[in-house]
Amino acid sequence: FFFACIEQQFDSLNGGVSVSKNSTFAEEFAHSIRSIFANVEAKLGEPSEIDQRDKYVGICGLFVLHFQIFRTIDKKFYKSLLDICKKVPAITLTANIIWFPDNFLIQKIPAAAKLLDRKSLQAIKIHRDTFLQQKAQSLTKDVQSYYVFVSSWMMKMESILSKEQRMDKFAEDLTNRCNVFIQGFLYAYSISTIIKTTMNLYMSMQKPMTKTSVKALCRLVELLKAIEHMFYRRSMVVADSVSHITQHLQHQALHSISVAKKRVISDKKYSEQRLDVLSALVLAENTLNGPSTKQRRLIVSLALSVGTQMKTFKDEELFPLQVVMKKLDLISELRERVQTQCDCCFLYWHRAVFPIYLDDVYENAVDAARLHYMFSALRDCVPAMMHARHLESYEILLDCYDKEIMEILNEHLLDKLCKEIEKDLRLSVHTHLKLDDRNPFKVGMKDLALFFSLNPIRFFNRFIDIRAYVTHYLDKTFYNLTTVALHDWATYSEMRNLATQRYGLVMTEAHLPSQTLEQGLDVLEIMRNIHIFVSRYLYNLNNQIFIERTSNNKHLNTINIRHIANSIRTHGTGIMNTTVNFTYQFLKKKFYIFSQFMYDEHIKSRLIKDIRFFREIKDQNDHKYPFDRAEKFNRGIRKLGITPEGQSYLDQFRQLISQIGNAMGYVRMIRSGGLHCSSNAIRFVPDLEDIVNFEELVKEEGLAEETLKAARHLDSVLSDHTRNSAEGTEYFKMLVDVFAPEFRRPKNIHLRNFYIIVPPLTLNFVEHSISCKEKLNKKNKIGAAFTDDGFAMGVAYILKLLDQYREFDSLHWFQSVREKYLKEIRAVAKQQNVQSASQDEKLLQTMNLTQKRLDVYLQEFELLYFSLSSARIFFRADKTAAEENQEKKEKEEETKTSNGDLSDSTVSADPVVK
Repeated sequence: FFFACIEQQFDSLNGGVSVSKNSTFAEEFAHSIRSIFANVEAKLGEPSEIDQRDKYVGICGLFVLHFQIFRTIDKKFYKSLLDICKKVPAITLTANIIWFPDNFLIQKIPAAAKLLDRKSLQAIKIHRDTFLQQKAQSLTKDVQSYYVFVSSWMMKMESILSKEQRMDKFAEDLTNRCNVFIQGFLYAYSISTIIKTTMNLYMSMQKPMTKTSVKALCRLVELLKAIEHMFYRRSMVVADSVSHITQHLQHQALHSISVAKKRVISDKKYSEQRLDVLSALVLAENTLNGPSTKQRRLIVSLALSVGTQMKTFKDEELFPLQVVMKKLDLISELRERVQTQCDCCFLYWHRAVFPIYLDDVYENAVDAARLHYMFSALRDCVPAMMHARHLESYEILLDCYDKEIMEILNEHLLDKLCKEIEKDLRLSVHTHLKLDDRNPFKVGMKDLALFFSLNPIRFFNRFIDIRAYVTHYLDKTFYNLTTVALHDWATYSEMRNLATQRYGLVMTEAHLPSQTLEQGLDVLEIMRNIHIFVSRYLYNLNNQIFIERTSNNKHLNTINIRHIANSIRTHGTGIMNTTVNFTYQFLKKKFYIFSQFMYDEHIKSRLIKDIRFFREIKDQNDHKYPFDRAEKFNRGIRKLGITPEGQSYLDQFRQLISQIGNAMGYVRMIRSGGLHCSSNAIRFVPDLEDIVNFEELVKEEGLAEETLKAARHLDSVLSDHTRNSAEGTEYFKMLVDVFAPEFRRPKNIHLRNFYIIVPPLTLNFVEHSISCKEKLNKKNKIGAAFTDDGFAMGVAYILKLLDQYREFDSLHWFQSVREKYLKEIRAVAKQQNVQSASQDEKLLQTMNLTQKRLDVYLQEFELLYFSLSSARIFFRADKTAAEENQEKKEKEEETKTSNGDLSDSTVSADPVVK
């Protein structure tokens, strides 16, 4: 495009003006370039530099145009142009487009390249490398200096704009404000130049940037946006001041022009040149009397270029006028100029520095507030991107940019912050474990709470709230982890409180374990996972409580009637029937396994053999099942094989029965919990025998339909609660009635052998129970337990289903056990008395241990007997199936009789009614 402009045919083809042959124009052109260059060169690289770099680019362009037209080169001036490369090795034209003067001049004027030797050209490139190295080394110092300068300037701005303007010092105050505004712009220009030149040079020369340089440059970006933010924040006062300052500067300029004008008028010598100068001064005066628009300032500049001829102004007058006019230009365009210099759209091409910047912000949390400035700089990229033409829509580019920045932010700051906060909370809550050395004098500390005092950061169409992000992360994490391990709810609750105290985060209450008024497993959760529940929890019949079998935590979970009642209160009484249905489905699967075990040839043959044996010896053995026979059965089953965990088939069968019993215990607890819930709800009703009908009372009073509906609903609720609290549902009877007919069918005759396996099972259970209780006193408590009444419940339930209470009682098993152990205890006591005379201590100790072991076994058997007797009460062990059927028939007959009497009385009453 540039070539197209300069390679035009400037000479007229019709014999008109010949531009290339016009020596006067060529000389004037060259003189103008040199004059402009002289002004520019003096300011280049100085702190007061404003737009000289852009003018230098223009000068180079004009020089190439001059060569293109006139084909002459001023060797000295050409070298002067190239010497600038020592001061300014590169100039950023826009964004990431960097311009090298030496390359430009050599490419556009190939003939001029011959004027320089290779060493000179090489020296320029070497100087460029040197410049970059020096800049990398001095960046940190530059940042410190500018940090002080900008902070000081911001304080001046706040001070000068906050204090009231006094009329007697109004002009002085305006001058001060003008100087402070211009100083802010100069800082912005200098910082912007350093950032753009350094970053683009690194990219253009493809050299790696150190982390220190990246951090320093990012700090400069923050300072740049801080300057812009300062102007923006005080924009109302600045705008008001600018209008007064322009008027004040115009007044100063008019004063200087009027002095010069008087000098021209007082000169009696008349000439056309003087008239032109006077006219130019008058034009400048007239133009200055009005708003300071761009056009007016341009006219003033043109007028003064004529008006300053012929020594109209003295040297001491001209310089102040030029300064005033320059100030007027700056102040009139202050907003646009500040905006241009503080525009950081070039960061789009340097996005690679953002992760390093965020890491630095995270490590130095004290300056967390600077994030606002960086995101303000990143937002500057958007307007330029909206002009993108290489995609169907610029929205695609914006979305990609947005996504990329957010991913980097999440990875390098937000997620790290979340993890660190979570880690800190965990270590603080678990200080008793002494996990790490957290001495801040040794490991250091970061005050991450400063991130949470930040206001939300605006980016695209969203606000990034760090406090909300971390709070949400902690809420989600604590909630999810609590659902995985409900027993840790207290720990996470403590961590929530600590997050509020230490970081001021307002956490959401998780309300876990869910849907309960008291912390414990929920009925709904148990119902859905009943197969897991019955294997992981142990039932205690007397206290009606479930205890967790084992846990990795310090505490074991328990479930009692109160927990169940609270769950029923949450879900409604309908959950009770659903739970029993789930239990029924579970029992069906377990009874299928139970049947398979009983049908196994090895088991069935041994049981039939034992039944035959007992029938043969019962008369000789006082109708008591021998203890040694049960032991022999246990040993025989163990010979069939054991699992990798060391369990025999009988151990697994015992566990199956315990799980069935646990399921029945859970059903019992559901019923008790339902009664507990109903009684708690109904306790506010004064008299359950005489409940008022609210619907009738509302009808009598003639109240509104809505009140009538409410009354009807209340009557329904009261009726339900009264019925539930009075009777409750006989769930055990239901579960017996549903399975018993199938168990007692002829095709399941193999199940009739169950009663004879109960003695070996009880022996197996007692040995297991003693082993579990002994583990309670050991360091390794894996497998420790002090209760397992699910076994007793399971045996009682299955005996009821098979109607074998009498068959089992006929074994007199527990009497046989008691006699066996008492006999052995007496024998040991007798032996002790004999040995005490011989005073053999080792033998006495052995006998004491033997007696203790026998006492423990006897006690365990008696406890099992009591539990089994208690469990049998739930299933009406006093009646056989035949007796129950007879009782049922009698009740049905009574019902029919009462219904018949009622119908007779109704018929006899009819004639009277008629």
